Amino acid sequence: MSETSLVQEFTKGLWEEIPPFRLVLGLCPTLAVTKSVETGIGMGLALTFVLVGSNILVSMLRKIMPSKVRVPCFLIIIATFVVVVELVMQAYTYPLFLTLGIFIPLIVVNCIVLGRAEAFAYKEGIGRSILDGLGMGVGFTISLTVLGSIREIFGAGTWFGNEVFGASFQPFTFMVEAPGAFVCLGLLLAIMNLAGKK
Repeated sequence: MSETSLVQEFTKGLWEEIPPFRLVLGLCPTLAVTKSVETGIGMGLALTFVLVGSNILVSMLRKIMPSKVRVPCFLIIIATFVVVVELVMQAYTYPLFLTLGIFIPLIVVNCIVLGRAEAFAYKEGIGRSILDGLGMGVGFTISLTVLGSIREIFGAGTWFGNEVFGASFQPFTFMVEAPGAFVCLGLLLAIMNLAGKK
């Protein structure tokens, strides 16, 4: 493996194949948990841990895993890491766990994690699978952080809970509602597409 190909394996998830904006995957948590930047980062880190862990295990077991039952095997592996994330969040970041709610267990069926297991980790070695999972996870976390920042700044006038514009600012509450999430995501998709063409 050349150093260039290893770097490309990691960086593809940061721009070329960034999950919500290029692959248009993982939109349910992207829209649901980005009312604030903290929840966006929390969800992104949780998914990154599950993605890297499941990629490692799928890559390690790929030669002994029967192809006919590979998807149920993927789901068991992914569910194991999701339970670990859920328990750690309950123990150390309980308020964040309560805020994210059902979206933590739903990582089990997140198409990003399942898609990377099927399309990449099942066919590649451990090193490349780690880089792939880490790159996709970091790209997803960046996406949620950007979306959460925009929605929190304009929808609540805060960033990480701190006032940005002062007391006279009238929040654009549409941004923290469900339709605001769709509009904001659509605008970011348009910007990404325009930037990609250039």
